[in-house]
Amino acid sequence: MAGTPLAAQGLAQLQARLEQDLAWLELPAKRWVVTREHEGQPILEVAVIGGGMAGMAAAASLTLTGIEAVMFDRAPAGLEGPWVTTARMETLRSPKQLTGPALGLPALTFRAWFEAQFGLEAWAALDKIPRTQWMDYLRWYRQALKLDLRNEHHVTKIEPRPEGLVRLVMATPSGQQTVYARRVVLATGRDGLGGAYLPEITATLPRALWAHSSDKLDYSTLAGKRIGVIGAGASAMDSAATALEAGASSVDLLIRRPDLPRINKGKGAGHAGMNLGFVDLPDAWKWRIRHYLGVEQVPAPRGSTLRVSRHANARFNLSCPLEAITVKDNILLVETPLGQFELDFLIFSTGFKIDWWARPEYASIAPHVLAWGHRKLELTDPPSQEMLDSPDLGRAFEFQEITPGACPGLSNIHCFCYPAALSHGTVSGDIPAITEGAKRLSTGIASLFYREDIAEHYKRMEAYADPELLGDEWTPANTLHYSKVDSVL
Repeated sequence: MAGTPLAAQGLAQLQARLEQDLAWLELPAKRWVVTREHEGQPILEVAVIGGGMAGMAAAASLTLTGIEAVMFDRAPAGLEGPWVTTARMETLRSPKQLTGPALGLPALTFRAWFEAQFGLEAWAALDKIPRTQWMDYLRWYRQALKLDLRNEHHVTKIEPRPEGLVRLVMATPSGQQTVYARRVVLATGRDGLGGAYLPEITATLPRALWAHSSDKLDYSTLAGKRIGVIGAGASAMDSAATALEAGASSVDLLIRRPDLPRINKGKGAGHAGMNLGFVDLPDAWKWRIRHYLGVEQVPAPRGSTLRVSRHANARFNLSCPLEAITVKDNILLVETPLGQFELDFLIFSTGFKIDWWARPEYASIAPHVLAWGHRKLELTDPPSQEMLDSPDLGRAFEFQEITPGACPGLSNIHCFCYPAALSHGTVSGDIPAITEGAKRLSTGIASLFYREDIAEHYKRMEAYADPELLGDEWTPANTLHYSKVDSVL
């Protein structure tokens, strides 16, 4: 069991193995980035906003590359990301053997962490990774790599500056703090550039009668109530199941499709070629692939769906889109093609949207970020709003300007969260390809740093004076000898 002396011993041995692996690989690389100051204050090389899986993978890969990376997360320590706050699945969807954010280091994988504590037989018996156990692994990941993560730091302003810096203003436990960084990485999750997508009708409803599936909600308050869940994806199933397990009197899933998606097309495309090659595809192919996956949609996991259907008081209402909602005596009267539903509470599992204006910290960059919708592309597939709003990113996930020169320093901010998918593929948030994404980000930032400071690096090269030879390793030949030989010939 976790926490036993045997498990602790196993983790200690794993830590030693990890440190030995890093030593054999000469990692982390020695620090090499040119240090800078601003107004007498040290400048961070890279500030990573977000300390969840993507933020830690990014920070770890940067650190191993010899680049300073400091993470800032608004959550208390150990509660970063959604895993033990708003996520409600029992297990992860991803197969247990995927290496996730391990960055090519065997001792850093979930499997190594699991087997060190529970052994090979337990690994063989494990089906899917429990959600809370995944969070335990991520907490260990942070400790094992000694990552610099500063919790309860809420970034309230991100301001690129023309001198090649980004100014961050943060609310911290010790008050407001301002820091400067040469590069900023947004590792802010699924809703990283906006928030929850909600139908317009929610604006007319009392806030006490509904929630989005990503909200922090005490599901015990739903006991004895008639619940409606809008949607049929993974979050819809997890929300419905959690409500049922909390004692809801009934749960109606209101699903606009005539049938549930059956096949995860993204899984069929998920291989090394896709992960490494998508970024280099022509724009038309990127658009075609992401459009197809969006139209096909990702089905909820089988286990999550069975978790709902095993309850007799769960109902799957297909071909049942919302038409209207009125409220009478705190009862939601939901009109659909299948008739009227009387409900006590609604949960909208309707996904997320890119909405710069929903995030005050982005106010200074929101008008300037180049999106795919700003470009004139000849496309055969009709656009979705999410695709039109997706940022058009550079090779290192950096934002680009709509009007060159209008927002100096914007390209010093890197989008390492889900909205990067149209430019880079799903390498900035999903477990299967997060290592490829983190390495692409870190190598891209390393290249940018080197180019920016090439004059200084050249000076360092010129000034380098550590001799390989001391001058006593040889004796010069006697030139007189050669002159005599030549005269004889």
